Amino acid sequence: MWDRHSGPVAVVEPQQVLSCDKIASAYKPSQVEKCCESGPIPQLPSAFNQTRDNAPPFNVLLPPPNVTGELHLGHALTGAIQDALVRQARLSGRRTTWIPGMDHAGIATQVVVEKRLLKERNLTRHDLGRERFLQEVMRWKVEKEDSIRLALKKLGCSMDWSREYFTMDAHQSVAVKEAFVQLFDRGLIYRDRSLINWSCTLESAISDVEVENVEINGPTEIAVPGYSRNVTFGQMVDIAYKVQGSTEEIVVSTTRPETFLGDVAVAVHPDDGRYSHLRNKVTFLWHPVRKEEIPLIFDNAVDRSFGTGAVKITPAHDRFDFELGRRHHLATVEVIDERGRVQEHFGPFTGMPRYEAREALLEYLAKLSLLRGIKPHTMLLPLCSRSKDVVELLLRPQWFVRCREMAQRAMDAVREGKLEIVPNTFEREWFRWLDNCHDWCISRQLWWGHRIPAYCVRYDGAKERWIAARSEEEAREKFTALEPNAAKDAVSIEQDPDVLDTWFSSGLLPFSSTGWPGNVSPAHYPLQLMETGHDILFFWVARMVMLGQELTGKLPFERVLLHGIICDEFGRKMSKSLGNVIKPDHVIHGISLERLQAEAEDSHRQGVLSQAELGKSLAGQRKMFPSGIPECGIDALRFTLCSANVKNHFIHFNAQEALTNKLFFNKIWQATRYTLACAERFDAGKTLDQTVDLRQTADRMSLMDRWILSRLGNTVQQCREAFASYNFHLATAALKTFFYSNFCDVYLETTKINMKLESTSVAALHCAVLKYCLTVGLRQMEPFTPYLAQELLTHLCAASSSIPVDLDHDAALGWVNPTLEESIECVLQICQHIRQAKNEYNPPIVRKHNPILHIYAKAPKLAAELHVLRDTIQQLTHCNGVVLHSDERLFGNVQYVVKGAPTHDCLIGIVAESGVGANGAGAEASRKMLAKLDAEIEKLLKTIGNEGYKRSASESVQKRHREKLDRLQQQREEMLKMAS
Repeated sequence: MWDRHSGPVAVVEPQQVLSCDKIASAYKPSQVEKCCESGPIPQLPSAFNQTRDNAPPFNVLLPPPNVTGELHLGHALTGAIQDALVRQARLSGRRTTWIPGMDHAGIATQVVVEKRLLKERNLTRHDLGRERFLQEVMRWKVEKEDSIRLALKKLGCSMDWSREYFTMDAHQSVAVKEAFVQLFDRGLIYRDRSLINWSCTLESAISDVEVENVEINGPTEIAVPGYSRNVTFGQMVDIAYKVQGSTEEIVVSTTRPETFLGDVAVAVHPDDGRYSHLRNKVTFLWHPVRKEEIPLIFDNAVDRSFGTGAVKITPAHDRFDFELGRRHHLATVEVIDERGRVQEHFGPFTGMPRYEAREALLEYLAKLSLLRGIKPHTMLLPLCSRSKDVVELLLRPQWFVRCREMAQRAMDAVREGKLEIVPNTFEREWFRWLDNCHDWCISRQLWWGHRIPAYCVRYDGAKERWIAARSEEEAREKFTALEPNAAKDAVSIEQDPDVLDTWFSSGLLPFSSTGWPGNVSPAHYPLQLMETGHDILFFWVARMVMLGQELTGKLPFERVLLHGIICDEFGRKMSKSLGNVIKPDHVIHGISLERLQAEAEDSHRQGVLSQAELGKSLAGQRKMFPSGIPECGIDALRFTLCSANVKNHFIHFNAQEALTNKLFFNKIWQATRYTLACAERFDAGKTLDQTVDLRQTADRMSLMDRWILSRLGNTVQQCREAFASYNFHLATAALKTFFYSNFCDVYLETTKINMKLESTSVAALHCAVLKYCLTVGLRQMEPFTPYLAQELLTHLCAASSSIPVDLDHDAALGWVNPTLEESIECVLQICQHIRQAKNEYNPPIVRKHNPILHIYAKAPKLAAELHVLRDTIQQLTHCNGVVLHSDERLFGNVQYVVKGAPTHDCLIGIVAESGVGANGAGAEASRKMLAKLDAEIEKLLKTIGNEGYKRSASESVQKRHREKLDRLQQQREEMLKMAS
């Protein structure tokens, strides 16, 4: 059919009428969401499907979870946000594609599997060998990916599972090789010996994102993997260098004395007066371990205000020293090897673990009288987030991507408005990272990951050449073309054993997951949105932009939405060692404290938590969850996550809020039960069969009918605007206000006035409005609560022969009437004041017996509105009758239990019901009430009269107390008048 106001309207076809007793008596998430166990994706009934073939696309990509275990709340937040966006786009008629997938997570997965092997079988990966170890990892991957996939489906995520990818599947492997070869051939990938972050435990390079800088305030003992005793950090060591040919010495300070072995110079600022006498001559210092001279150099980069103004230069283990060493053409002396041991040629220190060498070196220097002191020092200690080892900077041959030009294009895209970052406060971070973008180290010394498609070709004896190729055969062909004169029988080719950084393969996903390097449909690439956590803005988002622009010539997406990091209710980062970790399943199904602690103990058995961390975890759980976590359901978890401002830097999660939202859903559930029962009784569908368009019945509607439809239209508009600005918390707040405050607490209550057989036609109209509001309202809820919306809309469809389902939200917007809302809001405020007054004064005579309400409205317009809504006021205030006075003098002649002025335009009075007066049951209650008032007044007078209070209490506090005293004394006077 056609709605002259909004165009086409879909009408749900008649189905078998569902009696209201077919719907459960209360909302039980375990029953509503039970279908999730088999993994179906909740969808609205077919009549609500609005996708149009010619509509614009809405394509998004799920940031792939690592195959390292279970989903955490961060994954649930991402899933809830993206699913809400996809469902909202679908409701708007857009063609949606949401691509799911999982990441092989090179370091993280290898570490987890290695820990399990060591814990369960006392084996290392070297015991197994590369091939057998990779088989173990693949078994882990298969085991975990099924549970991750099911968890995503249980969350109601409406993804296109036919497009699912794994970052090491066959197609992704082809894409990774293609990307590497193209970038190499363009001169953007090169091999070099440079300083990189190194984990001695992993024996691999790691990225900056895997380095945690922990602040150490003074001497602190830290457990370092591989050491039986804790190592002390947070100390500054002063060491003296003797100046050759002189009795003079120069003292340097360091927090890493073990690197003293690799010092190749000492540097000072050229304007530092302490060393000006040495500036114009060649000065050498004596290295007491290597037994050789090292130069004193002058450089403007030295901070002369730090310590003695002299700094030791160790280019092989410090970035500042490395750059300074290059400027001054200094040698590099490497001290620490891949396993964290001192290299050869360092005398008695050779082969010692680095921190044992530290202690031995300090003893050695003390014996030579070169140790000048050890003092507390605040420092940042870099730890590997995976192995918890202290990160070293080592010089190693690695593969790098040249980022300067690509980073400039990425910055230009934001400056020119071609790429939008939401919230835009992160633009500053974008420019900060990319403006100082170093070349990207993409090689990792791991076994799990994409083997680097680069081949070392050795020929003509000692010659060596690196070639990037998709296969060994292609490498041979390329080499032959480059070196046609090389002897073919003397050529050996070997592929690099290292693997690529996980961020390299995931940086290709926007286009590799949509068909690249083959044909990519413009309907699927570029994406319309990239939504992810702000903590990987540079490590993933920027690299997707750089690689996308370079390899496809297009931005991979138009907009970036960044959400915050999930913390506990106190703002602390969730950590197993703190015992504050909440998993999605904990909220969905609930969990007892005993089970929480059993999970922590299981993590300890698997080697994830140390004994000390286990103790902290158990204590933290007892403090935070003494009664466990209650069952809340999937929809409550999703709704709660989206009820936070996701654009905040940190998002505080409180499981109690999820329980509150579960109770909110029960409110909607009960409203639906009431509607279904009324519809069945008054056969509203049949009555309105010829008038499905509610606008045709507008002249028969009451003010409250039109008011709730106006509130509905406003709610739809608020939801639309909230989604457009990614302020999901404003949408959830609008929905709670509508369903709680407007629909359930007010409108539904007012319909009870006419839900009787003698008012069948009015009751039927109320039923139509109830169903319409629920239908449209639940459609707005559906992006956040797919299970609840699907369940209740199915019941509503089955219970009616025809329900209007507007294909365009504008139909609901057509009911918005600001003038009407303003008038009704004024009346509702009066009702609210009356209820509050009854509760505040609360004599049993008012509490136990529905009283008579007297109202005097000074403004004629308000008086007219009160007259029309007299029955509504009586219903909402739970009074036995409403008396409207046209003359204030008449109003003043009545004796009231409660009397007050809710607004400047209105006076209200509450009178005890006839038959129960001050001489009856109310007398004793009045006496008790007076006694209570007297006690409160006496207490307040004593406080106000205290001299100390007068001196120390602020003016605002004193004013508040005086106002309270006036109010109590006025109540006492009213009670005395009633009793006289």
